[in-house]
Amino acid sequence: MSHPRLGAWTQPILALVVGTQSAPGSLEDVVAAAFRNGADWLQLRDRQVEARAFLDWALPLARAARQAAGPRPTAILVNRRSDVARAIGADGVHLGFDALSSKEARAFLGDRALVGVSTHYKDEIDPALLPGADYVHFAPVFAPLSKPAEREPAGLEGLAAACSRGLPVLAQGGIAATNAASAIGCGAHGVAVTGAITEAKDPGAATAQLRAALDSA
Repeated sequence: MSHPRLGAWTQPILALVVGTQSAPGSLEDVVAAAFRNGADWLQLRDRQVEARAFLDWALPLARAARQAAGPRPTAILVNRRSDVARAIGADGVHLGFDALSSKEARAFLGDRALVGVSTHYKDEIDPALLPGADYVHFAPVFAPLSKPAEREPAGLEGLAAACSRGLPVLAQGGIAATNAASAIGCGAHGVAVTGAITEAKDPGAATAQLRAALDSA
C-alpha cells in the first residue's frame, strides 16, 4: 500500500527497534552494522530513563544509523516521546497506549513527520480511529525472539487480516530471515525486528540476510 510519507522506500521496509538493553556489546556498533547492510528505519525505545538521559542515549545511535546508511533513505523514530523526537531532529514518532494520540502527535510534529502506532488486534487498525497515522506495527505475528510472549501470536492469517484494514502494516514479533518474505506475502509493508539483529553473533550479516529475504518477496 502506498503512502505519501512512505514513498522514499520502494522495497519492503526493514525497521530495527532498539532499547538500552537491546545488545550486550556496543549498541552503536550494532546499529551501524545494521544500516550498512540494509536497515531502513531505527526506532529508539526506552521507558526507563528521563528525557535528558534519553537524549544522551538516542543522539549517538541516530548519528550512527545515518552515517552508516550513507545516501540511502533512512528514518529515525522515537518510541512514545514526541518531545524527544522533536529535540533530536528525528523523522517521526512511534506511539503506544501510553503516548499521545496519533492526532495529537501529528499536530505536534507537523505534516512531514512519520507517525506510527503499535497494534495487536486487527480491529485496532482503522484510519478513522487513528487520524494522522502513517503506518502501524502489528504484533506479535510469531513468538518474539527478544522477550517472552505477552499475547498469542496472530500468525500469517492474522497478519493478512491486519493488512486488509487500510493502513500500511509493519509485521513485528518473531520476524527472521526465514519468515520475512512470508510476512510481505501477506501484504505487510515491511517488518520490525529486534532480536533477529541485536542478538545475532554478526548483526551485519543477519541484517543482510533479512534484507535479501525482504527484497526477494
